[in-house]
Amino acid sequence: MKKCIIIANGRPPSKSVINFFKSKGYSTLICADGGANSAFKLGLVPDYIIGDLDSVFPETLKFYYDKSTIIKVKRQNDTDVEKCLKFAIRKKYSEAILLGVTGDRLDHTICNLGIVIKFYQKIKCKIVAENSYLIPTDETIIFKSKVGETISIYAFDRRTNITSDGLKYQLHNSSLPFGEKESTSNVAIRNEVKLVVKGGIIFIIRDFNFIKQNDLV
Repeated sequence: MKKCIIIANGRPPSKSVINFFKSKGYSTLICADGGANSAFKLGLVPDYIIGDLDSVFPETLKFYYDKSTIIKVKRQNDTDVEKCLKFAIRKKYSEAILLGVTGDRLDHTICNLGIVIKFYQKIKCKIVAENSYLIPTDETIIFKSKVGETISIYAFDRRTNITSDGLKYQLHNSSLPFGEKESTSNVAIRNEVKLVVKGGIIFIIRDFNFIKQNDLV
């Protein structure tokens, strides 16, 4: 199973986050255009820099000229993150961790959240933003937790139904159409949580510190 890390041009991740996922088999580092500036500041050498190259600093590009594979894609129908994902799909990667996809631009943040759904059938994308870890799923999922962990759940289609086991505010074949109802700041009451999902994709947002401390992905 091939897995990669993609750094976008938003709020930079910490080096410890990148090292954590590298230790979990996300061995390829891809920078989406200006994401290379973040890699440069962190002292990392990306395997690939992909985009229209309008955001990466000239000095960054010069430094990586003979160290990374730089792929300029002029096509403007895709964002730079989408260009990276399409490249990853062609190269048969099955999972991607998206970093630097949130920041000062709310439109970029919303776009990148949508990308997780847009590409879901071709590559599974997870997002780490500060202390949040976003996991998409459209099927039953069982994961380790801890009593008191905050777990938020969002869905987008009223045909999507969720049943939970191990949460304080239980869901019983519940629909959570976006903009109408959500399960924000739910709480684990056991050390294992089960979600049965039918009829669509949901986002599960968890505590990334817990993920790291317990060596989970």
